[in-house]
Amino acid sequence: MEHQLIRPHLYVALRLPSGSLTLHETKPNTLISLGKYGSFQSNCLIGRPYHYTYEILDRVDDNTRSGLRIVPPSELYADIQDEEVSTPADLEDEEQVNNDAKESRAQFEVVDQKGEVLLRTNRNIVDDARSQTMTMEEIEMLKAEGKGSGKDLIAKILDSHSALDQKTAFALAKYTLRKTKKYLRRFTALPVDPPLLARWMLTEKDASKTMELREETLALIGSWSNIHFTQAQTAEHLSEPLRIRHGRWLIVDETGGLLVAAAAEKVGILHPPSPQKPAGRPTQPEEPPTDQNNNDSQNPQAIPTKRKSLLALSNTITLIHANSQPNLSLLRYFNFDAANPSPSHSLSQHLKTLSWLQLLHPDDDNACTEPQPAPPEVFQTWKSGKRSNYHRKRRRWERITSIVSETREGGFDGLVVASFMNPTTILHHLVPLLRGAAQVVVYSPSIESLVELADYYSTARRVAYLNDPPAPEAMPTEDFPVNPTLLLAPTVQTIWCRPWQVLPGRTHPVMTGKGGAEGYVFTATRVLPAEGGVEARGVSKKRKGKGSERGLEGRDVKREKVVESMQVEEDMDVAEDMEKGGMRS
Repeated sequence: MEHQLIRPHLYVALRLPSGSLTLHETKPNTLISLGKYGSFQSNCLIGRPYHYTYEILDRVDDNTRSGLRIVPPSELYADIQDEEVSTPADLEDEEQVNNDAKESRAQFEVVDQKGEVLLRTNRNIVDDARSQTMTMEEIEMLKAEGKGSGKDLIAKILDSHSALDQKTAFALAKYTLRKTKKYLRRFTALPVDPPLLARWMLTEKDASKTMELREETLALIGSWSNIHFTQAQTAEHLSEPLRIRHGRWLIVDETGGLLVAAAAEKVGILHPPSPQKPAGRPTQPEEPPTDQNNNDSQNPQAIPTKRKSLLALSNTITLIHANSQPNLSLLRYFNFDAANPSPSHSLSQHLKTLSWLQLLHPDDDNACTEPQPAPPEVFQTWKSGKRSNYHRKRRRWERITSIVSETREGGFDGLVVASFMNPTTILHHLVPLLRGAAQVVVYSPSIESLVELADYYSTARRVAYLNDPPAPEAMPTEDFPVNPTLLLAPTVQTIWCRPWQVLPGRTHPVMTGKGGAEGYVFTATRVLPAEGGVEARGVSKKRKGKGSERGLEGRDVKREKVVESMQVEEDMDVAEDMEKGGMRS
């Protein structure tokens, strides 16, 4: 999805001068209010590009409404471009500068030998509310007039400050910046994406609803999970069975849909389709829309027929939840309603949801029970409303049954978990559903549960499992709550990008940053353990010996020859001694 122009009926993020974010829906002919910064018509923003800074224009009279103006870069960075470091030595009258420095030497801390000012301090400055002569009533009256984008108001506030000339250059810039963030009527339009949504939930909303998931941690999860778009295939051209089809991801999300949104963005099915382009990336041809209800009403003799499912076959996200309905409230900022999905949105075909009860014990769930088939003679006597209700139940049962059977077959390409549940119990049931080389990623705000999980898949526990494997029907046991042979290379890691203030002599972390949980990520790789015993086969290479003798046989022959030569030499010595003894006698 290319974020170029702001389209109607979509959510847009507005970054205010104070740095805070607000999300608004661009409904035509509505008023967008930014609180103390003013308001404007949504039609003034629709059709304009993202990533630009806009300024709320003045109201000429009571009948006209505020408009918007794109602030050019030259105006945005005018202070930086025009900033020049001037010293008293650059002035023409050096004598006058020296005299001024001597008179106000008490206000400066550092001067050179000539008396020129090098550094001013605020040691003798006392903050006093009486320094600002303009009252809040006067400021509110100027704001109510709505004249100027806030520059005139900021200039009047600076002019009315009696101790402004006593401030240092840094203190003056800091004071001006503070007033600019408070009164300048500007904002920057940004597209809504999962990282921005994570930052907005963490700083502006309740971070506990997303398990305090930070945008850098979200990026780390997306990198390790290896979620990506897979080339679409139709059912007629599939050369592999469904259980090993690519582009299928398994997710356990209790962050309100933030994790699902990040995965859908990587697959390319998150944002609603553009009016000029076809909807999403189709993975199978759609059948023409038919109105089953109208056909039933026109033909009373119609019998119930099974409608073909329009669920996608690849590039799908299967969400497992613990409640009767999944919590996907954050997906509404991408124009997707989980309770009433729009057929034109890609997530309606690519997002599949089922509960833990439907996955583990489908016979115990009423939604997996087939509705009682109606005989044709009974069906003909029903009214159109009752027939529509019957078809709706049949379609719901067919969808749930298809999702449950497909999920239980397994063959997923990856597993991503962000849940308050014990991750050990989650992986015990879901890891066997993964194919070989699939990535497993588990997020937790604290590290304790992930360290325990890494120990269950450690090398020592794997060796103990292989030496004395428990019976399959006895799993899970106290020592082996999971099968340690199914995952390799368990790792626990974290990441946290802390903002810093970088100024000459004043470089330090921002002390007003958001606290909370740091967040940790567990990663591992799914492997398929070998069945039965492992035997080493093949022709072993023997080491070369001298001549035609090789390997151990060559060494044995050589050893025998050495022993024989030593025995011959010993016999020769004995014979020589005997001959010498005979000659002497």
